[in-house]
Amino acid sequence: MNVTMLGLKSPRWLSPDVLLGYILGQVVRRNKVSLFSHSPPVSAAWRRKVTGGIRDVNTSCTLCAPGNPKKKDLSEKKLTRYFVDHRRVKLFSGSGGKGASSFHSEPRKEWGGPDGGNGGDGGNIIIKADKFVKSLAQVLSFYKGEDGHSGGSKNCYGRNGGPTYISVPLGTVVKEEGQTVVDLSEHGQEYMAVFGGIGGKGNRFFLSNENRAPMTATPGMMGQERLLHLELRTMAHAGLVGFPNAGKSSLLRAISNAKPAVAAYPFTTLNPHVGIVNYMDHEQVAVADIPGIIQGAHLNRGLGISFLRHIERCRFLLYVLDLSSPEPWTQLAHLRYELDQYEPGLSQRPQAIIANKIDLPEAREKLETLKSHVTHRIIPLSALTGQNTEELILHLRELYDGYLQGEASGEGKPYRW
Repeated sequence: MNVTMLGLKSPRWLSPDVLLGYILGQVVRRNKVSLFSHSPPVSAAWRRKVTGGIRDVNTSCTLCAPGNPKKKDLSEKKLTRYFVDHRRVKLFSGSGGKGASSFHSEPRKEWGGPDGGNGGDGGNIIIKADKFVKSLAQVLSFYKGEDGHSGGSKNCYGRNGGPTYISVPLGTVVKEEGQTVVDLSEHGQEYMAVFGGIGGKGNRFFLSNENRAPMTATPGMMGQERLLHLELRTMAHAGLVGFPNAGKSSLLRAISNAKPAVAAYPFTTLNPHVGIVNYMDHEQVAVADIPGIIQGAHLNRGLGISFLRHIERCRFLLYVLDLSSPEPWTQLAHLRYELDQYEPGLSQRPQAIIANKIDLPEAREKLETLKSHVTHRIIPLSALTGQNTEELILHLRELYDGYLQGEASGEGKPYRW
């Protein structure tokens, strides 16, 4: 009976991969004649490739096919979800670990005494500027630091809680109750936002000549709590300032590799875009496309103050005027007024006036009238056709070199992108 039972073998089940390979191989071999019977003659190498096995059978999805079209650029509406320029953050640092209350226990050592260790300190929360971060979208609304570990016996101290780092872009301003606390404008700059709680004391800490057997152990302190506001002011060398539909986004596309949305309706740009203009000597000039400004923007009309603050970080300004408007020179006056109302003297920074849409028939006559109203240099161009954009790029470099010389003379530290 036992010999008979030992002679039986349990059934072997094929794995799903082997079974799928067998089925596909049978399908290919069964349809071998039908695949080529009604088709034009093909080479023997191609027949061997198809009928050689299922390894050459393409079972990938249609997205992986060679004819898959290029991935489309994100629209401005979708980009808004990824670009965040302000965030309210609640921070709660780690609490300290509690101290231990214990007594030493060892053979032939009856009076070992207290040996309870202290608890570890709670973890701090640090805000750190990182040049590789471009938005506050990755910053959460609540952060909790790591708590310290409790103390143990044998005078073992608890482990301290590790620090928590919050990476923010360059140019992030930290505010509390409307007051600026710190301005993170350099790579690697750190700000200790909240301190962790101190760990509790074990009963070993309370040992004294008067009290040889203390039973007291204190809990750790609670972590610090704080509510901060983070605001991002886009750091760029030049800022494109103009009314809606003046052609700022098209101009940024023409002189850099940035791809802001372009459309024939107002307020196409909902958030600032930064494009980089590269030169032969490897210098890079950052140009920011500021959303359109309307009359009363300093009173928070239109997109309002939320984007006027981005102009504060621009070293020089590029006023983009629309030559298709009835009076382009009035646009310049309104733009300067809005900037001065937001911050006195903001409109007097190094600047250039760009007369856009010069390719239109009526633009030449308005350009001559504009020159009679303005004393600054005017650069006529067409962002749509790329006409005369070289002059703007060269003048942009002149403004950049002047900025570097001014900062190097003692006014401040030059900012390179």
